[in-house]
Amino acid sequence: MSYQIHIGPNIRKSPFFEATVADGVRSFSVYNHMFIPGHFGDPEGEYDRLINGVAMWDVGAQRQVALEGPDAAALAAYLTPRDLSGTVAGQGRYVPLCNHDGILINDPVLLKLAADRFWLSIADSDTALWAEVAAREKGLDVRVFEPDVSPLAIQGPKAIDVAVDLFGDWVKELRYFWFRETALAGIPLVLARSGWSKQGGFELYLQDGAQGSELWRLVKEAGGPHGIGPGAPNDVERLESGLLSYGADARYQCDPANPFELGLGKLVDLDSGQDFIGRAALAKIRAAAITRQRTGFFVDGPPVAGNQHPLPVTRDGAPVGRISEMTFSRRLGRNIAVGLISTSLDVAAGGLSVELDGAERQVTPAPLPFIQPG
Repeated sequence: MSYQIHIGPNIRKSPFFEATVADGVRSFSVYNHMFIPGHFGDPEGEYDRLINGVAMWDVGAQRQVALEGPDAAALAAYLTPRDLSGTVAGQGRYVPLCNHDGILINDPVLLKLAADRFWLSIADSDTALWAEVAAREKGLDVRVFEPDVSPLAIQGPKAIDVAVDLFGDWVKELRYFWFRETALAGIPLVLARSGWSKQGGFELYLQDGAQGSELWRLVKEAGGPHGIGPGAPNDVERLESGLLSYGADARYQCDPANPFELGLGKLVDLDSGQDFIGRAALAKIRAAAITRQRTGFFVDGPPVAGNQHPLPVTRDGAPVGRISEMTFSRRLGRNIAVGLISTSLDVAAGGLSVELDGAERQVTPAPLPFIQPG
């Protein structure tokens, strides 16, 4: 069964939208109230480019929440349980954001551009509204807004070659999650060594939305000798690499989970003395110990195309966990999935199953990641 998505004015378009249409995009999803490409008609070829070559992605829907002003650092520290005290300008940090109940509500990368200027490069939720309310209620002198910033990603083992051709050898010195403000043919950018894959790459944070098509052209032209092609954040690779997908693996509105359950406990610093949203709840959660934990699964049977909804994992008919997303991994030759499972369960005893298309399939918990980077 095929579906269509209506392209209308109520959903925003990224600065790269027209370029992706010209390059043959075949499907869109909606992320942060924006269209984001799903694929360009050749999912296997797009996966191969990501694993073995280089792909370019319109990830403009990965919106930025800017914090600017004298209290920008104080607000950034209040929003996340991660200790930011050692963060310097030019450095990015992966940070969990929680509500007052300790439930994860986003997992952005925080970029420190200056002592009074930060961006939160967010997953799919309305973080700007939440951050603005938090700032007002704390009486902080900080402006919270969405800037004219839209990332374009180049990902894959040959992404470094494309970045060198675009910007020069200095890009090799960038450490993971670090970044530099720069320009390309007069187009203002922030270049970061980051991206939603474990294959290596960069994100070009465009700071002038009017030049989206031109930036796309420049990257496509530079990447041509390296076999670059368009694609999109890849669900198969993210599952193989064990990457967390907020919105798929957890979403506070319908499938809430806390950082400890999701394997982000090391990013919750309850000993820093810093006040932050959810601190009291997270302290109680840590003291009580978690009752479920994130895990991988192998799913028996013929290759699966995926799932549209979370699926209960059961033993003897009783729910003991859930699968959030599954796929077939060609590199492993097996069906793989990620989800949550009860910490009290004796997984060695077996007997776990999931119902798929009216049939029971055996599942086996597996450590993450399924495939180590490199």
